[in-house]
Amino acid sequence: MEFTEVIKKRKMVRAYTSEPVSAEQVQRILAAANRAPSAGFSQGYALMTLQGPEQLGPFWELMSRYHGAAENAGPSFDPVTRAPLVVVPLSCKDIYLDRYAQQDKGWTDRDEARWPVPYWDIDTGFMALLMLLAAVDEGLGALFFGIPPVLMDEFRSRYGIPDRYTPIGAVAVGHPESAGDRGGSGRVRKRRSLDELVHRGRWQG
Repeated sequence: MEFTEVIKKRKMVRAYTSEPVSAEQVQRILAAANRAPSAGFSQGYALMTLQGPEQLGPFWELMSRYHGAAENAGPSFDPVTRAPLVVVPLSCKDIYLDRYAQQDKGWTDRDEARWPVPYWDIDTGFMALLMLLAAVDEGLGALFFGIPPVLMDEFRSRYGIPDRYTPIGAVAVGHPESAGDRGGSGRVRKRRSLDELVHRGRWQG
């Protein structure tokens, strides 16, 4: 698929069929994520894949517990749980701080104040975006969604996530249902035009 078409077709898919994703497709999506840029080529990120009932069952049970609560009422989360693959991107701040304390970077300490923004999370987000685009190129759908803070400790415990790694969210991947985009905010909000988005040379308006 042409790259411009991949970009145009990229959307958050919220409903999937039960059709499996092939091992080759999974590998290509993960390989695409591994092409993400990172500050200082630190590569301070990791991916955890969840497939099959034994791995996905506890994850969806945990997520459905939150999304099923009355105070979190919204579009049904159930159609998402048919996705046969979930990839959790994880960032690691320590790897970046260690990398920039090395000789070729010139810093003599690991002071977090040197960082204007948390590049460990930004670079891990790049991985997630590459997976979203790779899924489209494979003829699949994908959805990036957050893991609620109230569930984070239990999620870490269930899957043995080390303390120094932070899940930035999760990417569900699968074959879209015909109504796979149902419930999205794109149905009630339009995408901004470039004139609204871009400020050329100086902030306008």
